[in-house]
Order: sequence, then C-alpha cells, then structure tokens
Amino acid sequence: MTGTSLTDTSSGLYFRDHSQGWLLRAQKQISYEVRLRDGIFRPECTDLLEQGAGAPGRSRRFVVVDSNVDLMYGNRIRSYFDYHGVDCSIMVVEANETLKNLETATRIVDEIDAFGIARRKEPLIVIGGGVLMDIVGLVASLYRRGAPFVRVPTTLIGLVDAGVGVKTGVNFNGHKNRLGTYTPADLTLLDRQFLATLDRRHIGNGLAEILKIALIKDLSLFAALEEHGPTLLDEKFQGSSAAGDRAARSVLHSAIHGMLDELQPNLWEAELERCVDYGHTFSPTVEMRALPELLHGEAVCVDMALTTVIAWRRGLLTEAQRDRIFAVMAALELPSWHPILDPDVLVNALQDTVRHRDGLQRLPLPVGIGGVTFVNDVTPRELEAAVTLQQELGDARTPETTGERGGRNL
Repeated sequence: MTGTSLTDTSSGLYFRDHSQGWLLRAQKQISYEVRLRDGIFRPECTDLLEQGAGAPGRSRRFVVVDSNVDLMYGNRIRSYFDYHGVDCSIMVVEANETLKNLETATRIVDEIDAFGIARRKEPLIVIGGGVLMDIVGLVASLYRRGAPFVRVPTTLIGLVDAGVGVKTGVNFNGHKNRLGTYTPADLTLLDRQFLATLDRRHIGNGLAEILKIALIKDLSLFAALEEHGPTLLDEKFQGSSAAGDRAARSVLHSAIHGMLDELQPNLWEAELERCVDYGHTFSPTVEMRALPELLHGEAVCVDMALTTVIAWRRGLLTEAQRDRIFAVMAALELPSWHPILDPDVLVNALQDTVRHRDGLQRLPLPVGIGGVTFVNDVTPRELEAAVTLQQELGDARTPETTGERGGRNL
C-alpha cells in the first residue's frame, strides 16, 4: 500500500505510509463548576465534600490553608472536617507575592507525599487568596501528572478573578507567573462571608478586577460601581443594608459571569487577543518592581489608568468618559498612578508582554466605557506623553498614604 495512508478513524490514530509516521488525535472534555454558596463551613453544608470518593466509611483530604485565614477560621475549618468524619491533614502556608515560588510549591508537595493521597479519589483542597490558589493549582497539575483539587477563595480578587479561571503559576526569575499551567479546579466554592474579615484595602484590590470587566465589557456594571462602589467598600459585600445586599449580589454575579463568558471560548488562550488582558500589559512588571507596595489589583488599576489616557489621546473615549473612569478609581480608593511609572520601565514592560503575546502588542484599549479594541502600534514617545498626563490626573495611593503595607490577605 505504498503511497497511501492507513487510517483508523474510530480511535483517532493515523498511519501515513509515505512518511512512515503516526498521527494521533485525542480530545479531553473539560468541565468545571464555579458555585456561589454562603456559609460553606456550616455543618449542614456538604458542597466541599462532593468531589472525590473514598473507601466505605472513610474519607481523607489534604487541605492547604493560608496562614491569615487559619488565624480567623482555623477552628471552624477543623470542626467542619471533624463533624463529617474526614481524616484530613491541614497544612498552613504563608502566601504572598514574595513567597509565590517553586520553594513554596515543593514544600507543599513534600507534605502531600507524607500524608499520601489516592491519585484521583482524594482531591486537594485549597482555602485562601489568589496567590495560594495559584500555587496549589500548579502543585495539583504536576503531582503525579495531575491531581484533582477544589478551591475556596477567601479574597474578593479570588472570588471574581483568580478563583474562576484555569491558570496556575508561580513567580520565577523576577517575573510574575513565569511558570504555570492551565489546570481547572473540579469545583470552586465562592463564599462572600469570607470578605467580612478582609481589610478595606483588599476589598478595593478585588474591585479593581471588577472594574476591569466593567470597562471593557459591561457599561451597566460600571454604572453600578459608580453608584454603589463606596457602599461595597464600607459593607465589604456583606449586604448590611437592603440596597447594599442587592448591589453586592448583582455586582458579584455580573463580574463573575462576565469573566467566565470571556474565558469559556478561549480557555487555553489559543487566541491571544483577550479583552480580559486589559490592565495586564504593564502591570506584571510594575507589580513585581513595586513589591510590596502594590497589590495585584492596584497594579492592574494603575495599568488601566495609563491605557485609559492612551485611549483618550487616540480619540477612543471622550474627556468626560476619561474623567468618569478616574473618578470611579478614586471612589474605590484605588491608585491611578505610581512613581515607578518611568517611561523606560513601561517600554521594558511592553517588550516583555510582546514576547508573551507571541510577537505583537495586542494591547487592549477601552472604546468608550464597555467596549474594547486592540492595537499594535504604541510607541515609547506615546507612552511618555501618556504617563505625564496620567501623573497629572492620577492619584498615587501607596501604603505610605493608606497606612497599610500589604494589608491582611484573608
């Protein structure tokens, strides 16, 4: 049968006689659930135990808990697993951007090995902020070439951003998330009651990622932030008033749905023009160079302020729209400028992002409020002019002005 191809269409295995080679095609269906559920550590709530299985009458789990979360909720978490008869090992981990590295990941692997988990039946559980979820997600993707895991985000940025996608990662060689994988958690449980113990600055940190979705996708969400932003900050999404409760539920739903709606058709980032990359062109470099002064969402907001100015200078939004955006940033108590925004820093940041985006800038810019376009022609001179105006318009809310260096990442 020289010159022909032998094909096994039933299995997706192809042999090409002319090249003496095989071609294998396989697909893996991906599904994961993100569920809003208040009070997940109430004894009667069993959502956390749905994933996985065990021998009859025996359930085992390895649980990684952020050290700040453990201080506030450790007794409740242990009581929950005791109540349900779960044999669990709870590892308490300090997690922040300076510790988001391979060393922390390998320490977790050491503890998993010591406890010993069944490869598919005993999912890891991570309870903490976005940093810890990223680290444990990476561990889960690597351990025995893939172990299931369940996420319980305890920060606002975890609820609306880090906890709803499939990215995992650690920082490496001075770069943010330079090592990572695409690995979905089997289940993510979003419990806004955790936000009650966050400090005000970390609420604002998460609101920056909500503002991102609003600016490039959802004008009504922007209007909600414009109207209710200070209340959400004051009440920490707990709904202390009827109006605050309605706003909290609506804003969370819109932000999470908007993020998932953008991720679902492009989960593995085959398409590199992603509107959810808005605010993430310059911020990875700015955040790492400013550590520990800027939280992730704060760095994203500084980036969004810069690109808002660029968009205004290009005629993509009006002066009134520009000023509304800066006013909402101020109302959410977010920085819209930072002294580290030297033009050389921004040029270097853009060059690194170009490599990340496969040789093109693919820079998202807002079109009005609620729209987006992508450009590939931003120049160093344009950056210098934009950052000069940004400094005039913006507000640098560094830890020295807030009195909270880093805050409590619960």
